Amino acid sequence: MTQSGPNNAVTDVAGLLVGNFSSIDAASGVTVVLCLEGAVAGVDVRGSAPGTRETDLLQPLNLVEKVQAIVLTGGSVYGLATADGVVRWLAGQRSGFPLGNGMVAPIVPAAALFDLGRGKDFVPPIGPDWGIRACESAQAGPVPVGCVGAGTGAQAGSIKGGLGTASEVLDSGLTVAALVAVNSLGSVINPTTGIPWEIDVEANGEFGGRGRRAVKLPDPTQPGSVSNTTIGLVATDAVLTKAQAQKIAQMAHDGLARAIRPAHTMFDGDTIFCLATGKVNLPAGQGFFQVAQAQAINDLGRAAADCMSRAIVRAVLEAETLGGMVAFRDLAPQSQDRTEPMHPTREGRI
Repeated sequence: MTQSGPNNAVTDVAGLLVGNFSSIDAASGVTVVLCLEGAVAGVDVRGSAPGTRETDLLQPLNLVEKVQAIVLTGGSVYGLATADGVVRWLAGQRSGFPLGNGMVAPIVPAAALFDLGRGKDFVPPIGPDWGIRACESAQAGPVPVGCVGAGTGAQAGSIKGGLGTASEVLDSGLTVAALVAVNSLGSVINPTTGIPWEIDVEANGEFGGRGRRAVKLPDPTQPGSVSNTTIGLVATDAVLTKAQAQKIAQMAHDGLARAIRPAHTMFDGDTIFCLATGKVNLPAGQGFFQVAQAQAINDLGRAAADCMSRAIVRAVLEAETLGGMVAFRDLAPQSQDRTEPMHPTREGRI
């Protein structure tokens, strides 16, 4: 049985703080994950319409090993400016790549989703100050989900998207977690059954009765622009190299693709980061692959994918109707004369 951490959130990974700034009027917001001591990071970008910052730096061949924050933001290209505020805030904390004489260069990769035109103005008044305010609210402990932060104006298929998180404590004692803003072209809900595609990955009853209520989905909308993207991160307290972190980010995309169908489309900029805070050594392996610790990476990648799926489902189940986007909780139930199974058994996950 999957065991989640005490908060079932990315903050279950020691060393991470999460802060949000949300504007309901603007139907947009920003989510910041802070790692003030630095964390080894990797990234994998699968969508064809990404909006990102500092992703090249995370490639294993490049110099900088650690980042001090990851920014997930609404506002599309305008929202990437929130990372400037995070850099300024971190500089005030003297957290960053050391430059000598007490000076630092905070390393803040970021990814943006498209939520333009969903609030009072087509372009929300998003900028560095939103990033600063998100940092000022950052804390450990429970993480709010649904219409908050980068998930404020998000839409998932034909219904309201949102922000979600989940965690898992492995038998080895390592912790893995995910945080995601779901703004996808594809659907998180199986239109045949009316329940989430990944209902069976639930841990500790986290989806509640709402997750098994079969609903009738609205008709899908036709994309008039590049108006989607699911962005998120997975994290662990393990000691990882940049290459290993990139591999975990890659495997986490399997959880995204299971929970959202279709995923990685021409209209999505799906991006997943990985953070490793380096608190716990990986278990030693046996045999030929002992040095590479291959099995330990397999276990982390499997958990990262499952946490990503769970976080995506939670984002949609906890969202509230906003700006004409109807939430799952407010959808009408499916008719009761159906004959197909409610949630067919799904075999095989990584």
